[in-house]
Amino acid sequence: MTPRVQPSGTVPVLVGATASGKTSLAVRLAQRLIAGGRPAEIVNADAMLIYHGMDIGTAKPSTAEQGGVPHHLIDILQITDTASVAEFQQLARATIADCRQRGVVPVVVGGSALYVRAILDEFEFPGTDPAIRSRLEDELARHGPDALHRRLAELDPEAASAILPGNGRRTVRALEVIELTGRPFSARLPEHSYALDGVVQIGLDLPRPVLDQRIADRVEQMWTAGFVEEVRALERLGLRDGLTASRGLGYRQVLDFLAGEITEAEARERTITATRKFARRQDGWFRKDPRITWFDPQDPHVVDKVLTLIRSEGSRR
Repeated sequence: MTPRVQPSGTVPVLVGATASGKTSLAVRLAQRLIAGGRPAEIVNADAMLIYHGMDIGTAKPSTAEQGGVPHHLIDILQITDTASVAEFQQLARATIADCRQRGVVPVVVGGSALYVRAILDEFEFPGTDPAIRSRLEDELARHGPDALHRRLAELDPEAASAILPGNGRRTVRALEVIELTGRPFSARLPEHSYALDGVVQIGLDLPRPVLDQRIADRVEQMWTAGFVEEVRALERLGLRDGLTASRGLGYRQVLDFLAGEITEAEARERTITATRKFARRQDGWFRKDPRITWFDPQDPHVVDKVLTLIRSEGSRR
């Protein structure tokens, strides 16, 4: 049984699709808490912000965008490192516990549903079998991630919907768990039972056309900001060898362009399309969690409304 994280205090958790405005709202929320005499810090729960150097393509908040609010679990891995949800769970829970013990409100922010659930809920990870893992990794090398993802979609459509087709490492892990347990990988996901006390989940809800346009605008801004140059520089540092980092949205498409497999225009359009599809999957996963209260991030009073929710939830405990 995963130990519960006991230190008292509210844990606001902002979730939602990419480009929905989580970072901006988290910073404004933390600033308001600080102005009201409640120290607050932000804990990242996004799977790609953990990589050093992956800045433009992940919309990583700059120093100015962080607004003077301390941020945790950003730039903690090199691009050649392989991210582990189990390791991230431990890091995030330790960071949250440290904040609470210091009297700081940890504002958790992320669009990676698996990472968020791993942090918040009673979530244990099944073991591994080196022989099965080796065989699946050999298949990945021979046939590519898309072929294995299609197999996963046949065996466990729910799990496949939560994993990007290009993410071979996570696809291999899901297939390994299915083979080990004889059950769908998605069946290993926890019930909606918090391992942390004081959690208040806040979801950002945007109309699909608005979100689609935001995604297109963000990708255009990425290109204007020098995204191709960022990927080219990271490629020289070993990005193609990074099992997780190289599969990031946009990064995979630009790597295909740099390899001469597609044009730059195609890379940009494919990034927009893939990001929109991913945003729909994100939204679908978060909508399954009845504990999330949804807000319109375009509402000029959204911070006040979120603060009211946090205070009302806190008063019940």
